[in-house]
Amino acid sequence: MTILNAFFAALGQIGDPKFRAVLLRGVGLTIVLLIAACALAIWLINRLSGNEISLPFIGAVPWLNDVLNYSGIFVVLILPVFLMVPVASAITSMFLEDVAQAVEDKHYPSLPTVPGIPLSESLRDGLSFMGVLVVANLLALILYAIFTPLAPFIFWGMNGFLLGREYFTLAAMRRLGREGARKLRAKHATTIWMAGILMAIPLSVPLVNLVIPILGVATFTHIYHKLSGPMA
Repeated sequence: MTILNAFFAALGQIGDPKFRAVLLRGVGLTIVLLIAACALAIWLINRLSGNEISLPFIGAVPWLNDVLNYSGIFVVLILPVFLMVPVASAITSMFLEDVAQAVEDKHYPSLPTVPGIPLSESLRDGLSFMGVLVVANLLALILYAIFTPLAPFIFWGMNGFLLGREYFTLAAMRRLGREGARKLRAKHATTIWMAGILMAIPLSVPLVNLVIPILGVATFTHIYHKLSGPMA
């Protein structure tokens, strides 16, 4: 019940102006970065293809140019889909201090104020989180190929663990510090993982997945306060 109550409380606040501001900034930067990533990939393909490709001991292989050119179309179609979730999560996490504060202002107004997380630290954590998500999902492609019928459950379980770990840490470290957040996360690992899976299930739905970082940190802000006590 703790997880569902936290989720519905977060969902009920989705119209908050601070939520919308974070969403617009996150989506805008995500689109810019995805366009830049596609442009860079196409530029690299064009540079590699050139006029003619030659292989050692074989000589010119004209058809490799066609393969590289057609792969550019594949990149434009697939790369944004694959990168959207980690990029959106990383970018949005840089602004989630506003979301957590909005949740506390509305639902926990008696709490003392806390110093904000420095932008440099938020940037570092966001980029680190994006790297972990990208690498983990790349490695998971092997598991998807081997255990195809279980692919959705692998996706939800893995990303649920990563999202739960990240969003709970973001919510808890504002008041407990990084080490305190780690200890509380370890104590309630199962609850946090289950809540993360709830966030991971909509990740495969286009556009909806862009809202998940906001709902995630709002949900985990509630969960943090339920697990640590109202005056944490």
